[in-house]
Amino acid sequence: MYKEKSKLKSFQVFVTFGLIPLLVFSIVVLIPFFSGLFLSLTNWNGSLDGKIEFIGIGNYISAVRDPAFWGSLGKTFYYVFFVMILTNTSAFLFGLLVTSGMKGQNFYRAGYFTPNLIGGVILGYIWQFIFSRVFVYFGTKTGIPIFEISWLTDPHAALWALIIVGVWQNAGYMMLIYIAGFVGIDKSLIEAARMDGASPLQMLQKIKIPMMVPAFTITLFLTLRKAFMVYDVNLSLTKGGPYNTTELISMHVYNEAFLNQNMGPGQAKAFLLFVLVAAIAVAQVAVLKKKEVDAI
Repeated sequence: MYKEKSKLKSFQVFVTFGLIPLLVFSIVVLIPFFSGLFLSLTNWNGSLDGKIEFIGIGNYISAVRDPAFWGSLGKTFYYVFFVMILTNTSAFLFGLLVTSGMKGQNFYRAGYFTPNLIGGVILGYIWQFIFSRVFVYFGTKTGIPIFEISWLTDPHAALWALIIVGVWQNAGYMMLIYIAGFVGIDKSLIEAARMDGASPLQMLQKIKIPMMVPAFTITLFLTLRKAFMVYDVNLSLTKGGPYNTTELISMHVYNEAFLNQNMGPGQAKAFLLFVLVAAIAVAQVAVLKKKEVDAI
């Protein structure tokens, strides 16, 4: 009798607290995921009256053989590499600065975080104006060649414009994680090192950076995910131009599936991207988790 009541109570708790989140997760994540996986094995063109025929792994073979797919993926790796390095370097330095006890550090925290509050589409249009008007005006008045022509029209500079905007948007959010890491460091360790005559640089190298490995794990994972999945800023800032030099992989997948009405190949490319990002993210977290253990 007691066991039956316990089971009934557990079921009631699950229905009250677990059923709705499970349904939402299934509707938002599981059903679209498996639907997309199924569509990647068909030749559906995305229209409601289009026929759906099962073709197996043909879309995956076509994706692997598509030079445009690998070109977009190569540009995305380039973008991700520099965004990860520059974002986390900037965020770490900002976090170090605003936890140093400087005057007005709360004001600087808010200022550095503000760009993260701006939506990606709006952010892209703001920086489009800056690159096309403000920098060009500054360049023509000062005679500095690098600013005389809009970066967004230069095939060699447009991707760097996208990188700069990505770093400017994400550094403030990552800074908050680094701030939490710095605040969580035991103050007694800092005081003991200071009493032993350690310089600020030595304390940074020997104490703060090793103790910040958990923060590095989180920020690198988040930066990696956000950089691989970027689409809104890519759309509003460059639209993939000029000459597709800034068409990152998310935009390429979207264009393939919806603009070209190749839903099957587009879903196949999206699934390949998912597997690739998941593999890189898991490897990154595994390596840094090992570093966390070594730092203890």
